[in-house]
Amino acid sequence: MVTQGRALPPIVITQAKGAILRDENGNEYLDGNASIWTCLHGHCDEKIIQAVCEQLKKLDHCSSLGLANEQAALLSKELVDFLNLPESTRVMLSSDGSSAIEAGLKILHLARKLRGEEHRKTFINLCGAYHGDTVGAMSLSHSPQFHESFKEIMFDTVQIPAPACYRCPYNRAQPEKGFDARVVRKCNWECVQDLERVITRHGPQNINAVVLEPRVQGAAGFLMHPRGYLKKVFPLLKTHGIWLMCDEILTGMGRCGPAIVSLNEDVTPQAIALGKSLSGGVLPLAATLLDAEVSQPFTGPDSPVFYHGHSYSCNPPSCAAARASLQLLQTKHNTDYREKFASLLAEASKIFWQHKHVGDVRQEGGILAIELVEDFFTRKPFPSCLSIAAKVCSKAAELGLLTRPVANSLVLMPPLCATKEQIQKMCEILSAAISEVLEA
Repeated sequence: MVTQGRALPPIVITQAKGAILRDENGNEYLDGNASIWTCLHGHCDEKIIQAVCEQLKKLDHCSSLGLANEQAALLSKELVDFLNLPESTRVMLSSDGSSAIEAGLKILHLARKLRGEEHRKTFINLCGAYHGDTVGAMSLSHSPQFHESFKEIMFDTVQIPAPACYRCPYNRAQPEKGFDARVVRKCNWECVQDLERVITRHGPQNINAVVLEPRVQGAAGFLMHPRGYLKKVFPLLKTHGIWLMCDEILTGMGRCGPAIVSLNEDVTPQAIALGKSLSGGVLPLAATLLDAEVSQPFTGPDSPVFYHGHSYSCNPPSCAAARASLQLLQTKHNTDYREKFASLLAEASKIFWQHKHVGDVRQEGGILAIELVEDFFTRKPFPSCLSIAAKVCSKAAELGLLTRPVANSLVLMPPLCATKEQIQKMCEILSAAISEVLEA
């Protein structure tokens, strides 16, 4: 935690249950970001813990290099079924989101070579993109704060404007209190036309894939895209034989309501990366899912080996946790539940519109972002050197809510176990923190 450029001692968490965290001094906090967006169902869920403990009694770990284990195989099948993907989908399990992106990037690159399409080397991604901190994932990103120091070791990619309506230069609508900018936007989908121009400029025959976070760009400032963007983009890519890789590490596993966002727009990407809440946030786990078009060069009896692996790939207790999480997403925290949860968050979030320095309140399912601005009517942002959002989060911690800012946006992403009262309390505390920092 940082305030006015001075690092503060971290809060030492010693215990957690549901949506509550406790520190070494016995203080309780509401977990407003599901512990960096991972603890999907809440902390120490009994069904997930039981599944992990039972697995640990049988098999703690085994290599996935030349070996297999039952939990990894069952999880892969159940994951494909849950996402309603074709049976031909291939699943590669890894330990974290960056690794899932890295594996996907390497597979897309090698698959093109094996198909005789060596010229398709260019990757396109969104302005402000963040896909992880391994070298390939950094190359697919455009986040100076995280990656500027390493640009000399990254390969070049092509940026296109993010379809984020609040600050989109094509959006002719004026800010309106009480409305997500995407709802009142006035445009002609010029962002899609931008993509088409970039494809033409670089030559569609030279482009491997477009890589993006669908609907919500997390580290970019929780930018949110209008519904229908992917649905318009996908046919354009298909026409030119360009693949689509969706980074659903943040948005997947029901976080935005549907199992994954891309399928909710009738789009089936050639590659999907999952992570964060895949295991319910209990143990490290990620996955890269590939359709038959991409995986086909690797599946024949004489096909080349994809030399890529990690020591903890297919870790059995992690896979057991993920299987238990999938069960919860189909029972206790099913689609209907997640829709009601999103409605509760939407209702509680109305409190933020009373603040003159709140420019936009945007929501996708269980993800809420509140963007702070110096001036509502001009959308003028606060200078980054002021760390306004960080100060608000520091004040919120004093009041009993833990969450993190991203740029000038405050983020609330409660675990799905959070009650109506806890959701309301989170919004009330964050609103009170805004008042104390900006309106005192």
